[in-house]
Amino acid sequence: RICTGGAEVICAFEAVPSESLCYEETVIWGHLINLEKCSLDERLAMLERYVPVLDNWAVCDSYCAHAKWMARADKETLWAFLQRWFDSECEFEVRFVVVVAMTYFLHEEWFDRVFQHIDSLDFSRIKSKYKTVKGKPQIAQQGTVQGAEPYYVRMGVAWLLATALAKFPDQTRAFVRLSHLPEDVVKLYIRKARESFRTRTVEAL
Repeated sequence: RICTGGAEVICAFEAVPSESLCYEETVIWGHLINLEKCSLDERLAMLERYVPVLDNWAVCDSYCAHAKWMARADKETLWAFLQRWFDSECEFEVRFVVVVAMTYFLHEEWFDRVFQHIDSLDFSRIKSKYKTVKGKPQIAQQGTVQGAEPYYVRMGVAWLLATALAKFPDQTRAFVRLSHLPEDVVKLYIRKARESFRTRTVEAL
């Protein structure tokens, strides 16, 4: 029943200022986009209005994990649509496209294009609402991270590379060695690889 009237609910969410939406409402909005029965063009149009609303890693990653329609979509059309987000200056718009690339495009025919875009990211121009704090505060401070800005893009790239290492170890190592990635992103990637059961015994570099 939710899906039957999903388009109306999605339109209602679109009409509300994003800052007025709570976490749960933003999650529901994303799930409705994924569940709606519609054409690819219609779904991409809804997604174009949804992505700028993403403001934290949990909503972003939850949406991407449940966007199973992307696995069945025409990949060239979807990839062309995603290009705008690689060039975004907004942290979670870039995080979104990085996680989508990791989840639905880490295949042999696509990883060269994925790596090329990852290597072209200009981390210095991506704006973040999260501020870096040094050390480990005794009390968690909302809106802060313990890493260089934009932390959630850097961590997303590290996650993608650790996932790629599990699938294409030789190609991933070769890419990282020759890439222009910031040193801290490479360190995050190595840490992620060591933490994963799939790659903890695999050489990262």
